[in-house]
Amino acid sequence: MQFTAQQIASLLNGTVEGDESAAVSTLAKIEEAGAGSLSFLANPKYEQYLYTTNASIVIVNNSQVLSGAVKATLIRVEDAYGAFSVLLEAYNTIKLDKSGIEQPSFIHPTAQIGEGVYIGAFAYIGPGVKVGDKSKIYPNSYIGDNAALGKNVTLFAGVKVYFDCVLGDNVTVHSGAVIGSDGFGFAPTADGSYKKIAQIGNVVLEDDVEVGSNTTIDRATMGSTIIRKGAKIDNLVQIAHNVEVGSNTVIAGQAGVSGSTKIGERVMVGGQVGISGHLTIANGTQLSAQTGINSSIKEEGKAWGGSPYMPYKDYLRSYSKLKQLPDLDKKVYDLEKIIKELKNG
Repeated sequence: MQFTAQQIASLLNGTVEGDESAAVSTLAKIEEAGAGSLSFLANPKYEQYLYTTNASIVIVNNSQVLSGAVKATLIRVEDAYGAFSVLLEAYNTIKLDKSGIEQPSFIHPTAQIGEGVYIGAFAYIGPGVKVGDKSKIYPNSYIGDNAALGKNVTLFAGVKVYFDCVLGDNVTVHSGAVIGSDGFGFAPTADGSYKKIAQIGNVVLEDDVEVGSNTTIDRATMGSTIIRKGAKIDNLVQIAHNVEVGSNTVIAGQAGVSGSTKIGERVMVGGQVGISGHLTIANGTQLSAQTGINSSIKEEGKAWGGSPYMPYKDYLRSYSKLKQLPDLDKKVYDLEKIIKELKNG
């Protein structure tokens, strides 16, 4: 699909500087763009590429002053970065626009499918499932018995939603994620083996939650594992049974949260953070990458780092001293040598 500079300028409330009929069909970075591409310039560090780019159209700020000849047609707007973000969203919407039910796929007769739903080939939708209007179920996805999906839910290829789980409106789950697999519940027995404890709860993802690829969110032993409204979870994250993640909290890749821990609202969890079980993490907490949390955090809005964790500034000071240990060790050795010589006269 092609768009002209004039059409794009109208969408962005911008002004065209150059050929209004210049057409583009793809988006690209300014340093890599070719003919037929649309790009943008917002960071002054990339200004040099404005004069060499092969892009057909470039979005720039109204304040951009030209210091040389520009081949591309320019669209001037108040905020080039924000305007390009609008176009990215529009482009993505068009790219992912799908509808209808592909075959082969299986939809149980008791399942309730809303209006305008897309169901891809080889998808399985079990008994009693509810799928809300305008939801998209991509190929090879699985939705177990009595699961419920709200409106405008997107399950990308290969997502698995186990029985009884509930997803709110505008939820996105990326490929390979598993929602509602068994929590890690085993009871030790007298002979040293382990007996599995049935996990009969579910997982609830509230409205506007996004879950990354290959992330696993375990069902509760009883009750629900809950991801509150607006939370965003990266790829390769493990959320254990009966965990609660607060609204608008973000969790980066390879983090792990142990069972029954309650994470507050607006918490920022860095990559590879490990959080022990049965803890409480206060609202607004910030955990730097690879932080290890072994006790509850009760102070709101504080930053932490290290393993085991400590206040982030203390962690930075401690780490700076850690790097000095080889030199300090040598100094101690030299001092011990001098003391020994003095004692020996």
